Amino acid sequence: MHIFSAIYDFLSNIWNNLIVLIFSSNNIVFDILDIVAVTFVIYKIIQFMRKTRAQQLLKGLIVFLAVYIVAKLLGLNAISWILSVVIANIIIVVAVLFQPEIRSILEKLGRQGISSAIKFSKNFEKEDASLQLIEIICKAVENMSKSRTGALIIIERKTMLNEIVNTGTILDAKSSVNLIQNIFFKNSPLHDGAMIIRDDRVYAASCILPLSQNPDISSELGTRHRASIGISETCDAIAIVVSEETGEISLAVGGEIKRGYSNEEFKEKLKDLLATNINTNDENENKFLKIFKKEVRTDEKD
Repeated sequence: MHIFSAIYDFLSNIWNNLIVLIFSSNNIVFDILDIVAVTFVIYKIIQFMRKTRAQQLLKGLIVFLAVYIVAKLLGLNAISWILSVVIANIIIVVAVLFQPEIRSILEKLGRQGISSAIKFSKNFEKEDASLQLIEIICKAVENMSKSRTGALIIIERKTMLNEIVNTGTILDAKSSVNLIQNIFFKNSPLHDGAMIIRDDRVYAASCILPLSQNPDISSELGTRHRASIGISETCDAIAIVVSEETGEISLAVGGEIKRGYSNEEFKEKLKDLLATNINTNDENENKFLKIFKKEVRTDEKD
């Protein structure tokens, strides 16, 4: 009961402080604008986290803080002291863990100005463009399968693979069947490694992927297949593999790989995966836009 009482007191204090903060102000319009601004900033931070692998690190920090709170409530002095030392330096810890993401934000602000940071994201998948991309990938994969040209294609979804992109060569070129086939042509300087597809474009090539360390993976699978499983274990990307030895088409998602797709099966599976991504993004954006518009209307009435 002591734990529940402590939790109740903690939440009550937060609620009472919020009430005092809100109703002690003389201008309710500015209070509402303040709340909307804070909501927008929190939304953008969450949106950014979902697009990078920092999401997993953030979950780890939340678990760490939860363990600290429980330890304090239970009176575990030793573990509480150890955790408090880490929390006291949490700013340094966050700066180290999220260094690539922080650098990316600052570079974007430097290149495009502050105005770009407050605009709504325009990178959501468009259904017509994605359907065109599916046709291009399926045709290229079909041709490479027939000619037994080895290939490893990674399609980004919510999680951006900036760390992986930095290991290869950035192209940022319009997707086409010929471009994909030429990159994986045996004598091409970019054929060794993975291709990254971002926003329906061939964004990078010759990228190095982490290999899966799963001991249960079949010994028949080579480096390309292990790399496809490895990247799909750490993010939500779609990994496509064409075997150089057999021409077999494989697809890895969520740390699992399925081999031996026919051209028709592969196309249908790719449509399902990308369509799910489109619908999820559109629903999330529409929900937030509706909330934001309601808040703005409230401000205007006041």
